[in-house]
Amino acid sequence: MLILGLESSCDETAAALVTGDRRILAHALAGQEAAHAPYGGVVPEIAARAHVEMLGPLIEQALAEANVTLNDVEAIAATAGPGLIGGVMVGLVTGKALALAAGKPLIGVNHLEGHALSPRLADADLSFPYLLLLVSGGHCQLLLVEGVGQYRRLATTIDDAAGEAFDKSAKLLGLGYPGGPAVERMALSGDPHAVPLPRPLVGTGEPHFSFAGLKSAVLRAVESGRHRPEDIAASFQQAAVDCLVDRTRIALDKADGATALVVAGGVAANKAVRGALESLAAAHGLPFVAPPLWLCTDNAAMIAWAGAERFAAGLTDPLDLPARPRWPLDPDAAPVRGAGVKA
Repeated sequence: MLILGLESSCDETAAALVTGDRRILAHALAGQEAAHAPYGGVVPEIAARAHVEMLGPLIEQALAEANVTLNDVEAIAATAGPGLIGGVMVGLVTGKALALAAGKPLIGVNHLEGHALSPRLADADLSFPYLLLLVSGGHCQLLLVEGVGQYRRLATTIDDAAGEAFDKSAKLLGLGYPGGPAVERMALSGDPHAVPLPRPLVGTGEPHFSFAGLKSAVLRAVESGRHRPEDIAASFQQAAVDCLVDRTRIALDKADGATALVVAGGVAANKAVRGALESLAAAHGLPFVAPPLWLCTDNAAMIAWAGAERFAAGLTDPLDLPARPRWPLDPDAAPVRGAGVKA
């Protein structure tokens, strides 16, 4: 099985070719950091235009790298949401056009499912069900991954995602974009206990997340002028790690039969986060699984692999499949109390 995957949900344009036995034959990716850096964050219109310009050449590059043609591909998987709708439309429409022209099946992939299944691309021994902490710029959820297309949400953020808090804190500290890696680098030279910052919801019974108050506390710490930027960065990172670990600990008690603790999404590339979660898994007698760092951030290999898993399960999509700016993995999850809930 050979699957062509396309990703364009935010500010990474990518194409990849992945086989059903987990070989990544090619992965072509173009970032947009320089285009968005002057604005301190992703500008949707700029991102969509960049996807239009870059996706075609990246597909050609991936096919050439793998030394195959479109006729050799068994199916085409494209991110169909959630994400910035302009970018999602670029990738999905391109996937539809290729599928129609080559007579290949189309697989519309939920971007979150790409993250959720990416650890299985990296680790062939990872079996269902596993507890997943999906932590990125737009999402912060705890899910019991029971199978392909089978996700039970145990927790979500009631306001902001952890990755958003990293990016906004970086902006407050003048670190620019992308913010998460910049905060992590600055934190290495700071004292994680120097600045008293809150741990929202830590100690409560339900494993939901909240990072809006932590962001506000960082703003007040910066405006006070009493703390070194390095100490603010280190203290913020430690507070975020403490929140993630505490919430995941509560979810582990609810995840009966979980085979492993798994982390995925852009924030999973943070070494402090990975180290703390690895210790938590060990304390519960569970394996800890995290994809390689490059598979944590947005990429097309995870989309191709999710497509391969769905294709093996007999799941394909019609050419009128819509692009979706929002697309929860567990649409039947009960609403969470709180303003600004992000499911």
